Amino acid sequence: MTVKHVLFVLTNAAEIGPNKRPTGYFFPEVAHPYEVLDHAGIAIEYASPLGGMPPFDGYDENDPAQPAFRNSAAFRRMSHSRKLSEVDVLDYDAVFFPGGLGPMVDIATDPEVKRVVARAWNAGKIVAAVCHGPAALLGVTLPDGTPLIRGRKLTSFSNAEESGYAQADVPFSLEDALVAEGAEYSATDVWQAKLVVDGRLITGQNPASGTLVGEAMVKALKGESK
Repeated sequence: MTVKHVLFVLTNAAEIGPNKRPTGYFFPEVAHPYEVLDHAGIAIEYASPLGGMPPFDGYDENDPAQPAFRNSAAFRRMSHSRKLSEVDVLDYDAVFFPGGLGPMVDIATDPEVKRVVARAWNAGKIVAAVCHGPAALLGVTLPDGTPLIRGRKLTSFSNAEESGYAQADVPFSLEDALVAEGAEYSATDVWQAKLVVDGRLITGQNPASGTLVGEAMVKALKGESK
């Protein structure tokens, strides 16, 4: 069987907001999808807008998946992430954007990110994101000029979650921005797992949703979902 390949695209932003809150990608939102994909025999490579070592936040040594990933060869490879502009997303079967507050700084607005998402989508690839990762979808347009997410079902970190977490730090409301571009947004109770699959678009609401996103990617990559 041909090995499937997923490109994880990570933030390079180590701080956010007027108070310079330390941030990065949220560690479990890489560790949990990685655990599921790796177990399924799917290969993972890493890129970021600037390349190099992506900063992280939210590491919890009491969650077995997190130290397992941090001590893995995969984590060492991620510390040398490729510069996104030097990667062709068409070499992969899926692209995935983990969350954390960092993506609200760079992934949300980076032109190369937008180009990569559009190129992947237009080529029939799977596009997945969790928590603040769906910021990658903002500003992406289809060949006819309409927003990629218009009329598509998705989720992300919710306003209700942000109000108790980082409302003073983020530059905008992700939920509101997705809705403003026409997305059919939905969310569940704060910090509870939620997955939304709309064709090749796979999104999870928050850190609790990373495993579900990983499982949905495996199903999609193995042709088990329509």
